[in-house]
Amino acid sequence: MSKLICIERGINRVSDGLGWLASVLFLLLLTNVVYDVVMRYAFNDVSIAFQEMEWHLFSAVFLLGIPFAIRTGGHVRVDIFYERLSFKAQAVIDLIGCVCLLLPFCLLVAWYGYDFAYESYQLGEGSGDPGGLPYRWVVKALIPVSFLMMALSGFGLLIHSLNKLLHPHLLYAKDSKTQ
Repeated sequence: MSKLICIERGINRVSDGLGWLASVLFLLLLTNVVYDVVMRYAFNDVSIAFQEMEWHLFSAVFLLGIPFAIRTGGHVRVDIFYERLSFKAQAVIDLIGCVCLLLPFCLLVAWYGYDFAYESYQLGEGSGDPGGLPYRWVVKALIPVSFLMMALSGFGLLIHSLNKLLHPHLLYAKDSKTQ
């Protein structure tokens, strides 16, 4: 088996793990929202911390779920044209898209996101509302982490595209076993 296929599978495991984590966080988000709504309308009790936790969890679900979407092909593209292209043409488009668009953008956001999160940490930034969550830097730190993971998933997509071009017979066998 090609080393590229082994590397791709390793990266896919990381992306799958992030997808699993995002799904667990989504269940926590759902539970948080239900609790918040019941407390607000049934008991007239509002918690700023629970409301803030909703957007923190939503951010985490979104940011950690994107690498999984990249890995599974659930991201946005113009499928009208893409789906009608040959297997190799799709691989070339994915390859060019990763190298020219996805990887540079992800690495740029991760680079600047680090300073954004670090400044928040140094300031001890928390909620401006009384009863809010104290460590806002945690959710801000997810920005560079998630964009690094998106870059890793993009690198996995790049390797997958190379594998499509170099070893299509191995990928067809692998794809038929996983579906």
